[in-house]
Amino acid sequence: MSSLSPSHRKAAIAFIVVTAALDILAMGIIIPVLPALIEGFVGSNADAGWWNGIFVAIWALMQFVASPVIGSLSDRYGRRPVILLSTAGLAVDWVLMAVAPNLWWLAVGRILGGLTSASFTVVYAYMADITPPEQRARGYGLIGAAFSGGFVLGPVIGGLVGTIDPRAPFWAAAAMSGIAFLYGWLILPESLAPEHRMAFRWHRANPFGAMALLRRHQELTGLAAVNFLLHFAHHVFSAVFVLYAGYRFGWGPWQVGILLALVGTLDMIVQGVVVGPAVKRFGDRGVMIFGLFAGALGIALMGAAVDGLMFTLAMLPNALWGLAMPTLQSLMTRRVSSSEQGQLQGANMSVASVAGVASPLFFGWIYSISVGDAAIFPHPGAALFIAAGVLLAAALAGWVTARRAERDEDASG
Repeated sequence: MSSLSPSHRKAAIAFIVVTAALDILAMGIIIPVLPALIEGFVGSNADAGWWNGIFVAIWALMQFVASPVIGSLSDRYGRRPVILLSTAGLAVDWVLMAVAPNLWWLAVGRILGGLTSASFTVVYAYMADITPPEQRARGYGLIGAAFSGGFVLGPVIGGLVGTIDPRAPFWAAAAMSGIAFLYGWLILPESLAPEHRMAFRWHRANPFGAMALLRRHQELTGLAAVNFLLHFAHHVFSAVFVLYAGYRFGWGPWQVGILLALVGTLDMIVQGVVVGPAVKRFGDRGVMIFGLFAGALGIALMGAAVDGLMFTLAMLPNALWGLAMPTLQSLMTRRVSSSEQGQLQGANMSVASVAGVASPLFFGWIYSISVGDAAIFPHPGAALFIAAGVLLAAALAGWVTARRAERDEDASG
């Protein structure tokens, strides 16, 4: 852990949380308008679902390739320069997408966006550097709350600005990334001391080499499976959420932006306020499993909703899903050394990226055959029901992993 004093540690936590919030704010701004922009290029709602899934998969594939490299680079050169370089790259990406004249230009933007957004691995490693193990769930909860805070304001701003011009939110996102870069350049301190740095090695920095770290411990392998299923289910939102809300309830960018702001607010409360006390009372494992079960219930209720009110109310149990990620991250970081935190986060992001490649393609395809006159599955919520089942499987996998870990701890004790 970093040797920062308590006052400097609190300041560093504040700096990284604000930096993360600004980055995710930029990403949230484009959510309400990107599917509509794609639909304008391809000509139909069903085709937009498929192409939006492809774009999310491209973004995730780039993260799969880049995350372990970026994580290992941060283990070698420190967290700060990697975060700054990636944030500057995001600003360039939003400008490219703002002027995109066709679908293929957007694809190039998604490639660059996936490469630069891989810096999120370093944000988590940064938090591991500056917090003791028993406080990491709360620290990761604060990062999650920062992400949610960005999604509270981002979609609202994007929905509002998007009513003026569908390209304007991309320019706004570029401005937000530029602000994040300047903020980090002027204020963000380095968290990884030189004596804790590790030499860069390609055998660790490639995705498959990085994931070898997960195989060293049986519990890490089980938790990685939970991580995969969690992200696979979560990408149903990026693939079909906006299109589903527009098709089922007739909502446009403004209504979707408001709903996503509600989702972000609830998630911010859960991760920023509830995680810490819940972990203190029930422990990381119990809170993780409960969050996964609650998320499965919430997604199933969203798929079953017959009107906009029921769909909105389903966000309440779904928000408890936010308990799972910080506790899962906390459990995993306890099992590696400080010099391997970047590699661990790169491996985690690679696992998440595999899910991110397969999931949007799958859910985009499911959605495309669930709507319209030629629908094979005669229910537009089919993708949401399947995602609920995947999240339920994650909860069960987490339960099995937790039981095994408890038996191992009892045996060693």
